[in-house]
Amino acid sequence: MKFNVSSTKLFAQMQAVSRVIAAKNSLQILECVLFDLEGDVLTLTASDSETTIRTSIVVENAEGAGKVAVAGKMLLETLKEFPEQPLTFHIDDQNFGLNIASSNGTYSFVGSNGMEYPQMPMEDGDNAFTMPSNVLLEAINKTLFCTADDELRPVMNGIYFDLSEQKITMVATDAHRLVRYSNEGVKGVQPVSFILPKKPAQLLRQVLQKEAEDVVVTFGQKNAKFVFGSTIIACRQIEGRFPNYNAVIPQNNTNKVTVDRQTIINACKRVAVFANTGTSLLKLALSENLIKISAQDIDFSTSAEETITCDYTGMPMSIGFKAPFLIEILANITSQEVVLQLADPARAGLILPSENEEGQDLLVLLMPMLLND
Repeated sequence: MKFNVSSTKLFAQMQAVSRVIAAKNSLQILECVLFDLEGDVLTLTASDSETTIRTSIVVENAEGAGKVAVAGKMLLETLKEFPEQPLTFHIDDQNFGLNIASSNGTYSFVGSNGMEYPQMPMEDGDNAFTMPSNVLLEAINKTLFCTADDELRPVMNGIYFDLSEQKITMVATDAHRLVRYSNEGVKGVQPVSFILPKKPAQLLRQVLQKEAEDVVVTFGQKNAKFVFGSTIIACRQIEGRFPNYNAVIPQNNTNKVTVDRQTIINACKRVAVFANTGTSLLKLALSENLIKISAQDIDFSTSAEETITCDYTGMPMSIGFKAPFLIEILANITSQEVVLQLADPARAGLILPSENEEGQDLLVLLMPMLLND
């Protein structure tokens, strides 16, 4: 086989597919990227046996056809150092030796038989819908941070896609936090759902940043597939029943606080420095149009408190939250102001943007921490 290709274009495609390669693989060949040349189209495939990404690039002066597995890390590190220039690839069909010729030199290493690369399930499922790439990217950005790493409850280790005839809802939870994002612009023919694992969600977030095309999502009983442009990402779903998320969202949190998002984030970050390193407890004391944020570490005799203005006319109350959780939630909401809906210090609080974009709805639930005073 022989072909010419732009160094920067090949590097961009290699960078995209190599993200799926695991640090440790059960099969050594999975450390490689599969090159499949047919005509003037070079298809690149990488996998970790659970998640597979496939993309293609048009090459020039192609001769021959075939498959070869190329050491992903070595090729990526080599391509990274090239300025934009044409590269010529010569691949020996017998021993799979690889020779790359640039304007200044040659680089040789040995690949593997591409026919030995595992075939991953890439077939379409029974269910399909289409999402704009920016909508899917936004939904992943707003939910991925709440996914868990729980070996005992694997259904919480991904994002739940719940498609109905009215909207799509995406949910993630780690038992301490829950985020629910809905978009009425994406609808299904009938109610269907699946759980997308964290790794392919992270991969989609990275790849979709450079995409403007719609994403076609298909899924069946075990696998899900995302197709956009010349790229396909296929993965095994998380099997199991996702918790009834609507049942845990409180409906009668009558104490409502409206506050500038950046102001409360900055205050929480400053005060959290003085919180107990074991609990990271932040105390929010609410009174008329004021929030007093405080933290202390008795063991090291440190404490801090800060008062910020807000819009609150409910009964005075105090509630505790884990600082990293509260700060991360606030950082993943994009509106200028946020609304905290609270019931009492022992019940979950809701954090919402003061205004949602048309057709969208975002809600985050955060469990409180016990206050000693």
